[in-house]
Amino acid sequence: MIVSWNWLKEYVDLSMTVDELTDRLTLTGLNLEGVEKLDGDVAIDLEVTSNRPDCLGHIGVAREIAVLWERALKRPAAKPQAAGAEVESLTSVVVECPELCPRYTARVIRGVKIGPSPDWLVDRLKSVGIAAINNVVDVSNYVMMESGQPLHTFDFAKLRGQKILVRHSKPGEKFTAINHQEYELAEGTCVIADEQRAVALAGVMGGAETEVSDETVDLLIESADFAPLSVRNTARRHNLQSDSSYRFERGVDPDCIDWASRRCCQLILELAGGELADGVIDIAQPAEPRPTIKLRFAELPRILGIKIPTEKVQKILVELGCEETHICDHCIKVVPPSWRADLTREIDLIEEVARIHGYEQIPEDAGVKMVASQRSLEDRVYEQVQGVLLAAGFDEAMTLSAVDRKWVDVFRPWSAEEPLVVSMPVLRRADCLRQTLVPSLLQARRTNETLSNSTIELFEIANIYLSRQGQIPQQRRMLAINSGESFAVMKGVVEALVAKVAPGSQLDVSQHDDKFFTAGRGAQLSLAGRQIGFLGEVSQWGLDQFELRSGTTIAELDLDQLVEAAVPIRTVASLSPYPPVGRDLNVVFDESIRWADVEKIVRTGGGELLESLAFQEIYRDADRLGADKKSLLLSILLRSATGTMTNEQADEVRDRIVKALGKELGGELRA
Repeated sequence: MIVSWNWLKEYVDLSMTVDELTDRLTLTGLNLEGVEKLDGDVAIDLEVTSNRPDCLGHIGVAREIAVLWERALKRPAAKPQAAGAEVESLTSVVVECPELCPRYTARVIRGVKIGPSPDWLVDRLKSVGIAAINNVVDVSNYVMMESGQPLHTFDFAKLRGQKILVRHSKPGEKFTAINHQEYELAEGTCVIADEQRAVALAGVMGGAETEVSDETVDLLIESADFAPLSVRNTARRHNLQSDSSYRFERGVDPDCIDWASRRCCQLILELAGGELADGVIDIAQPAEPRPTIKLRFAELPRILGIKIPTEKVQKILVELGCEETHICDHCIKVVPPSWRADLTREIDLIEEVARIHGYEQIPEDAGVKMVASQRSLEDRVYEQVQGVLLAAGFDEAMTLSAVDRKWVDVFRPWSAEEPLVVSMPVLRRADCLRQTLVPSLLQARRTNETLSNSTIELFEIANIYLSRQGQIPQQRRMLAINSGESFAVMKGVVEALVAKVAPGSQLDVSQHDDKFFTAGRGAQLSLAGRQIGFLGEVSQWGLDQFELRSGTTIAELDLDQLVEAAVPIRTVASLSPYPPVGRDLNVVFDESIRWADVEKIVRTGGGELLESLAFQEIYRDADRLGADKKSLLLSILLRSATGTMTNEQADEVRDRIVKALGKELGGELRA
């Protein structure tokens, strides 16, 4: 934001040097970008952060100076004299999309004479880098740079039907901007239209067909408020940036909209003549009440480390424009001004008091009470997950949140709804927000394969985005793992994760059939009866979708579910001093019986005495075992915490397990 020294002097007394001014403004948040000396003036380039749109006009910067140096702010009067017919008899305004245009005002001036601007106006605009065009356009630019409120002037005679319609653009609608380039508008773009066509892109740029020219006689002056996100999307989508869009993207002062309109009309009448129609068309949505914020005086020394007198705090807040509603010995309550939408919390007021009082007033050795921070449970779980995976030889990947549409339907474990689509692809064709991390990791695997990397073990912790019919999209934190190892190895990695995060919890593995997985090598993972993810070896069809050369196994877990199951406080138990007793079991089952079911029954039957369970091998022989039969060899290790186990006790546990396997799964102990 470039401000003119001479221009600022119209609103506040500047009895200081340029260096003194810029140094103090820098200390309070308006950093100096540069100073340029002009013919009889000084142009000061200030960095205005996105939360301070009130300083995107000379009056806003002058207001800051007035508070810092305790001087009066001189705001120009805006009282144009109306002498014409009622404005409602000349035009009308309809706002069809109030969510994109909360307020729209229109005034009409007839009989203006277009011509060059006077020297003072040309000099003012030149000092901030704006070229003079004609007296009417220059006035609208002047008021924008003065107040921060963008305006637009239409040639009233060129508005078909002499009316304004604020609406969404139509499919395939085209628009010619004042830069005389034609744009095809994306459907849903907020436009200002007459009864036949779009005549301006709301908040961004006016149209060539209704711009003010030397032949213009009648004017319609627009002063409005447009939704920041809508303006930002329109400007970026069509690569049209302007001084107006820059301000609307950050938000304008709702109480300045009508003042700027009146100020613009007053200057036009002075410089271009004409007759102002009586009244104003003002279409506005009910304004949200500004919050009342409470500042406790005891918080100032706690946070800043110094005491500031109550009278000083009260004076600073009132001079900043806050409306005081209550004050007592321990607190003050205020309503922030309309131009400070960034003031919403107590800490915001504390920051305002600190920067106006002066950060340099806070000694370097000021004692500020510190409270030890504590990491959240989520952070601790993420660290544990990363530790297990890094120790297992995996590398952490970071991939883009958008994927190619052709990969969306390849693997959809979490949602059948259509994905969210971004207006501009992150990369070529990558315009769908991912509903699973798996495609991103497999794409990274393909890249590594093309580079002939022999070991490709990857994991990623990131968000997925699930659209829900008629509801706000859901954002979920996920963990995806991709390995060149087998299903069994990956299952062991997932079990190690669960054992680290939620010791004592049993991971349940059930069959999951999906063409993305090799038959019999896909599983659904559950913890405490709740589904937490999927695990499987990618089928040949799945490998072909990502053009992968070698086999791979993937796992994806819902980290939110894992966090809920986490055990944040660990207990320590003494190790048993007594020796273990081992038993091998060779049990014959039907071919359809899965190891996960066997494991569950063995662990239940072994109870507290079962220290470990290990799968050894599988054996098939139709002649010896029978058709569709298999023999599972497994080992169990038993240990008691109260005494040495005897062979009889161990055999009793073994027999109990074998009996349960026979009853539940039809298993028979092989001789």
